[in-house]
Amino acid sequence: QVQLVESGGGLVQAGGSLRLSCAASGRTFSRYVMGWFRQAPGEERVFVAAISWSGGSTIYADSVKGRFSISRDNAKNTVYLQMNSLSPEDTASYYCAARSGARVTRQQSDYDYWGQGTQVTVSS
Repeated sequence: QVQLVESGGGLVQAGGSLRLSCAASGRTFSRYVMGWFRQAPGEERVFVAAISWSGGSTIYADSVKGRFSISRDNAKNTVYLQMNSLSPEDTASYYCAARSGARVTRQQSDYDYWGQGTQVTVSS
């Protein structure tokens, strides 16, 4: 069992930056693929980024590529999402998720554990 707690959300102006964190419980964090997803009001939850066990492999949604960066610190059981050049279109609740398999994937159904989410609001 893995419990995930996101933090770092808030209100930021367009063009600004935020770093989200996701702290995981459990001693096997390093064996989980980690992902970030987001859900805007009235929309479905969508993939943002994911990272492999070691951090050596990452994938991104086209909408955030070049602006967002996912990383992890296995010693701290934490995964991060650095978000730069934010725009109002990035406003959403952001969720981290953990997958017990080895494949880095965009599919929500592949992830076994989910956090409660943290709100990011970007003003214009």
